[in-house]
Amino acid sequence: MDNTVLLNIYKYVIEKGDMGICVVDTEGKLLIYNKKMRELEGVNETEFEERRALEIIDFEIEKSDIYKVLNSGMPMLNVKKTYWNKKDQEVTYISNIYPLHNDGILVGAVEFARDITQLEFMMYQPLRRYGASLTFDIITAVSAVMKDVIEKAKIVALSRMPVVLIGESGTGIDMIAEGIHHDLKMKNDMFIGLICRRDEKTVLKQFEKYIIDKEKITFFAERIEYLSMEAQEKIVELFENHPNHHHVLIASVGKDPIDLIQQQQLSKKLYRLFSGITIYVPPLRERKEDIMPFIDDYLKRHRDSFGSAIQGLSDEVKETFLKYDWPGNLKELEVLLDEISPLITNEIIIDSHMLPAHFKWKMQSSNDKGIDETSDLFVIKNQHDIRPLENYMKEVEEYYISKALDFHQGNISKTAAALGIRRQSLQYRVKNYNLNKKSENID
Repeated sequence: MDNTVLLNIYKYVIEKGDMGICVVDTEGKLLIYNKKMRELEGVNETEFEERRALEIIDFEIEKSDIYKVLNSGMPMLNVKKTYWNKKDQEVTYISNIYPLHNDGILVGAVEFARDITQLEFMMYQPLRRYGASLTFDIITAVSAVMKDVIEKAKIVALSRMPVVLIGESGTGIDMIAEGIHHDLKMKNDMFIGLICRRDEKTVLKQFEKYIIDKEKITFFAERIEYLSMEAQEKIVELFENHPNHHHVLIASVGKDPIDLIQQQQLSKKLYRLFSGITIYVPPLRERKEDIMPFIDDYLKRHRDSFGSAIQGLSDEVKETFLKYDWPGNLKELEVLLDEISPLITNEIIIDSHMLPAHFKWKMQSSNDKGIDETSDLFVIKNQHDIRPLENYMKEVEEYYISKALDFHQGNISKTAAALGIRRQSLQYRVKNYNLNKKSENID
């Protein structure tokens, strides 16, 4: 095979692959910028070639790390970037950047970018949208405390006053924020959700963009305490320089804002900007009467989407769900139902054999909440309890290691000695079984 054919193959692979590829030489001249990288930037091939011909290609965000590698000659691995591209789309990818050498001489750098936008989106969405706008009408909560939350939120929508929502992740705070937006009497043009735990430069740019360009925006700044104090002060300055009574300001924090101010995690000026009123959204463990309505709604959607006959939970599973504390709140419940969902075929109820092993172990370790520590996780009661031997043995090993870590307060060395295995071997298993929280006292 001659070099021309090989070159064409290489070009085809580079252009058709699902990995973004960017190559520059030592002078910063762009050599390769494949289709996936152009998609991440938000330009089509024609636009890209026109801009390259006019030498106006803007790699403001994308190029910074690749030029660092050019300057240092050292690779940069697992670099995570979140930014808004030319199509005004939020994009997140993880890249590895390497220096390129020829006969020991640096000739350029290459960046390989893996698009994780959808994965990142799912990670930070407290509850699924189901393809519909989140209004107060679709919130399934029936508890008195949540009805009070919704009533206060409706007052916010009526008055358009700024509000701070206080609560843990996964409680449905973003549903309340979006519900306020859709309940406004004088409708706003857009609902802008800004996740402050991400790159704060991106957050600040979005605040500035919409404050200047748009007249009626509902801003929802999720977990504003994750921003640096400098960034928080910058947001206050932006709103002071561009006052607009049509905007609606909503923010969320994870705990008491007064404590956050005292701990210098929250700017007093920023808190005043958002805090016309504060609303506390309680965790699921304080309103367990909201569990079954949420499950009933989930199962109804399952019936509608897949034509299943599933109706509810067995008495045993229902009792288990009502005893559990749900530290991840409604989001944890939704993820658990997502894990169970593929097992539903012609079942009418969700029985205990359908619960994932990791959830059963959580129940076993919750003895302080009155849950039976002697639950027979590995006892075979009927044919539904039979699973592949390899899966069974992995579950036994994970359970055994989990309990050993508990007995040794997460100490890796002591646990490894007790199990009769090498420390490195235990660390591998801890990582493989996602037991890192149990091994916080690694020595």
